[in-house]
Amino acid sequence: MTKTAPLRILLWHVHGSWTESFVRGGHHCLLPLLAEGGPWGRGLSGRDWPSAEEVPVDDLKDLDVDVVILQRPEEIQLAARWLRRRPGKEVPAVYVEHNTPREHAATTRHPLADRDDIPLVHVTHFNELMWDSGLAPTVIVPHGIPDPGERYTGEVPHGAALINEPARRGRITGTDLLPAFAEIAPVDVYGIGSEELEGRHPAVHPGGDLPSRELHTEVARRRVYLHTARWTSLGLSLLEAMHLGMPVVALATTEAVLAVPPDAGAVSTDIKALAKAYRELIHEPDFAVLAGKSAREFALSHYGLEAFLERWDALLAEVTA
Repeated sequence: MTKTAPLRILLWHVHGSWTESFVRGGHHCLLPLLAEGGPWGRGLSGRDWPSAEEVPVDDLKDLDVDVVILQRPEEIQLAARWLRRRPGKEVPAVYVEHNTPREHAATTRHPLADRDDIPLVHVTHFNELMWDSGLAPTVIVPHGIPDPGERYTGEVPHGAALINEPARRGRITGTDLLPAFAEIAPVDVYGIGSEELEGRHPAVHPGGDLPSRELHTEVARRRVYLHTARWTSLGLSLLEAMHLGMPVVALATTEAVLAVPPDAGAVSTDIKALAKAYRELIHEPDFAVLAGKSAREFALSHYGLEAFLERWDALLAEVTA
């Protein structure tokens, strides 16, 4: 496939893991920087991304930006003000929708539903199905991540879960389901705000918010990866766990039914069936290893970085033509 010439892309650092993949595409990414930081001007936030640079918002008007990657409705007006060019009309733009709809599953109208000049990129088929996208032309670009390597040892007979803000998000992330699994074997929960679970259940252990390399090593020492999200988009942490070679026990909700093959562990909406599978994987490490290898093989073939970047190259070539 012909490589798109490098583009100058205005992009906000919204989802670190997704951006980690996107900035590897060989384009030059410009991240807005405000003195006070915050959600609209946090720049790189300390990330080491050689293809990206922080740009003070007052300087953006003097730069020749080829395309804007939007991820939040407010960014449309911010980009217009800072670039002095209207996204979709005077500068090409695409909008990446990372999330499942709120509040209503099937009837929520997307903020771009009344526009046909900005392609709406969904990260899963499920999200594209559930959002009412209206006039917006839709494209699906599934996740793809850098391969962290096969690190699974499973030496610790615990489950591992990666949940940001598990206390606040509660039922959405399935935090309330963790005790059912912890009764069988302890569950170690990693992510932002995981310390808030301290003392809630004797066998649900907060693991903290660790840097990626350390996190991957620690999670891969656990026997089983638990994915309890009821209503979130497909978590990159699930795909990372599969890349690590971990067996998976997951709720059959949103896109998980496509992302986790049956021989990688268990996928169901029946908590009793998932608990049974969890018990088997915990107590049969050889079986867990085989399931983890199936998970890794599937993740590499369906959620690899190369395919992700090729799809983005094709889309960017189209919108900037």
